[in-house]
Amino acid sequence: MHPDDLSQTLQKGIRVTLGATASLIEAIQDPENSSQKFSALGGDVNRLTEELEVKGELTEREARQFVDALLSQVPNPFTSAPSETDGPTIITVASPVVDTSVQNDLEALTQELAAIRSEIEALKG
Repeated sequence: MHPDDLSQTLQKGIRVTLGATASLIEAIQDPENSSQKFSALGGDVNRLTEELEVKGELTEREARQFVDALLSQVPNPFTSAPSETDGPTIITVASPVVDTSVQNDLEALTQELAAIRSEIEALKG
């Protein structure tokens, strides 16, 4: 089996699955119309597969257009710097907020650690 045949078979399978899913949703929404459509197909599996593939291809195209439309609305973070027509640029600077009690505890622990270290050095020497 050639890689092209395999990819075409996989794509056809995906489209048939999409078409079947779309048909199932339509059948849930309008059971009467769907039963007429499927009874017209009869037991012809090849014809059913072809119709599901066509429906899947259409669904795939619609989904791709929907996603493209959504992505076109999202600003691109990789575009050039904003121009003056975009409005004023606001620059913010974050400064760390430190609780004074935490800062005092940290300094006390640092002093204790330094004292312990110096005691260890004295015991070694």
